[in-house]
Amino acid sequence: MAQTSVLTLVTDHTAGASIRNIAEAAARELTEAGAACAEPDWLSEDRAVDIAFTGPWLEEAEARLSASGLLDMIDYCLQPTAHRKKKLFLADMDSTMITVECIDELADFAGFRKEVSAITEQAMNGELDFNDAFRARVAMLKGLREPVLQQVFDERVRLTPGAWTLVQTMRANGVYTALVSGGFTFFTNRVRDQVGFHMDMSNELLFENGSLTGIAAEPILNSSAKLATLKQLMTKKNIDRAETLAIGDGANDIPMIEAAGLGVAYHAKQAAITAADAAIRFGDLTTLLYYQGYRDSDFVAA
Repeated sequence: MAQTSVLTLVTDHTAGASIRNIAEAAARELTEAGAACAEPDWLSEDRAVDIAFTGPWLEEAEARLSASGLLDMIDYCLQPTAHRKKKLFLADMDSTMITVECIDELADFAGFRKEVSAITEQAMNGELDFNDAFRARVAMLKGLREPVLQQVFDERVRLTPGAWTLVQTMRANGVYTALVSGGFTFFTNRVRDQVGFHMDMSNELLFENGSLTGIAAEPILNSSAKLATLKQLMTKKNIDRAETLAIGDGANDIPMIEAAGLGVAYHAKQAAITAADAAIRFGDLTTLLYYQGYRDSDFVAA
């Protein structure tokens, strides 16, 4: 029996060609590969389109489309049509739901931004053990006064474009949403409330006399903990793997990205892109709604 699949194309101002031209050319490539393509279904006029097709298998379709070069300047997702709209959503926070790495911003106030940022970059590329890198960076924050955390949140933390609409639209459609971060609860608590996640999980910084001790509570929330959270929520909510979605940008997100029904890398490190089913390289977070088949008319407006 032929597999029913869908190719979703999403463009923004970085696209080098009209999305209509790309969509037509992509449909031709699929047809020449033996697929039977439906008419393009526009989720957003001149921005996002679905091309549903039967046969060939996804691997063959992606190989042909990739070889054509059509997808080089556009965001795309190639997936089965079954269980496309998800019921469980897990998201990383730093550099995914927000535009910064909170630990780097805190280090700026401690006078160690260069050192901490270098470790962060290596950890996100998978070049360092996350737990060791985390402890080393937290140690450099020792002595920061508690009000500095609120200052960083107020002055430095900004939501990634599309974050609020993404979470609110999914919640409006019955999706359970979880923010899972290798950062700090001080920030995830606030981003959870600001964006509207059902829950958040992160690491707790320890204070003594109003100053950071340079130590975080153990155990550290790392990649294994993110994966465990996905599995626990699947069991608790009785949700199949195919109905789950995870998004992140670094090596710490890879296990949950690989385990989800649809794992997406967001403006990510190469290791995460390689592990993911799809990537968002150009657009904002509303691209994730188009990947699930939501239309502009479905979006919860900010």
